[in-house]
Amino acid sequence: MRFSSFDHMLSHWAAVTPESPALCFEDSGEKIWSFAQLKQQLDTRAEELRQKGKSCIGILADGSRDCVLTIFAAVKAGYQVVMLDPTVPDSLLQQLIVYTDMDCLWGDEELEAEFTPLMTKGVKDGKGKLLFFTSGTTDRAKAVVLTEQSLCASAYNGGAKLSLSPEDRLLCMLPLGHVFGFVCGLLWGLSCGACVALGRGARHYVDDCAFFKPTAVSLVPLLLGFLLKNRLLNPELKLVLVGAGDCPAPLLAAASAAGLRVSFGYGLTETSSGVAISVSGDPYAMEVCPDDTITLAEDGEILIDAPTCMMQGYYKRPEDTAAVLIDGVFHTGDLGRFDEEHRLHITGRKKDMLVLPDGTKLYLPEYEAAISQAFGHTELAIVLQDGRPLLVYSGDGEEGELMTKLRPVMAERPRGQQLSGIQFIQEPLPRTATGKIKRWELQQKMER
Repeated sequence: MRFSSFDHMLSHWAAVTPESPALCFEDSGEKIWSFAQLKQQLDTRAEELRQKGKSCIGILADGSRDCVLTIFAAVKAGYQVVMLDPTVPDSLLQQLIVYTDMDCLWGDEELEAEFTPLMTKGVKDGKGKLLFFTSGTTDRAKAVVLTEQSLCASAYNGGAKLSLSPEDRLLCMLPLGHVFGFVCGLLWGLSCGACVALGRGARHYVDDCAFFKPTAVSLVPLLLGFLLKNRLLNPELKLVLVGAGDCPAPLLAAASAAGLRVSFGYGLTETSSGVAISVSGDPYAMEVCPDDTITLAEDGEILIDAPTCMMQGYYKRPEDTAAVLIDGVFHTGDLGRFDEEHRLHITGRKKDMLVLPDGTKLYLPEYEAAISQAFGHTELAIVLQDGRPLLVYSGDGEEGELMTKLRPVMAERPRGQQLSGIQFIQEPLPRTATGKIKRWELQQKMER
């Protein structure tokens, strides 16, 4: 069923199946809120937020019950909602507060008090808008303006291809501050009338499946590999949706061998998450979602027309928006092909970025420029090795000395994006006739 808003979705299920479980969470043991209870709590919290007289709230999305409730309530109360990674460095949080026009912050009262002088008077036209960041760790971070309508439409698209029932329990283990986690870890389940179990964070990856006993879960490749390797998936689990990054074939094969139905999804923040999902057979052969149209440019670039799910644009960045959203069609920078059954296969990327195993996108020109400035040396590049960024340095040097110079740069990066080391080479970096690094050639060289 299609829903026009979060409140519409929860109101529907509260009327149709009021006693069915909606949220499952830990509160001195397992606790469940029915759809009727969730709707009642939503209405109460929304009224509390209206009384505050604010208009743009930043939410440090820790994935808790109160976090979910506050997101839904803030949208109902007419706020513009900015979805934030709770691990973001304070220095970057200050920049994001100013950039997105926040006038209040949820999730850390001390930080809210500290940053109050930075907060503006808010916004006038933010009702129904949710801002998700394409990259939450650099000054190139762009806030993508989505709406509750576009996010609900994306959840509908997912449910149309992979349906859940009210008897299912979807485990939400992914960060809600990222659109894949928000749509495929939360809205997908609620829109189908299923119960969503709210994971307890990274410290409980080892026991969340055993504790909540889900029948379905959405995962990034890195987390899927961890759960399989350590045999942490529960016997009740039947369906795994993998997305937000490249997934090695052996990993998907191992999940299938464990008796799981495995689907792979392709989507972007700009399209409110998934636009294509595999539903049977080859997990890399994906069917296009109902509301979306995908075509290929002459060079193979994936072009997406998704009127119900498309972003409104990048927040306060009209030039960046115009560069990728042309006549309503999003130019992804990804490369693909269609097979004889018109199923989409991803073949590569035009953009100069790496997608890490946890789904994080690493913008290489910016990262490399910061490193070059720290070194005073430009003949360098970053490749991916064993799921971690590796610096390739053309020339002589001593790794310990160079890593010391990099400390200020690394301090602004989360652990997963920090360099695993430095590989010294004596020959020049491979480049095109126009001077651009042949990244694929360099990556292959490092893998030999």
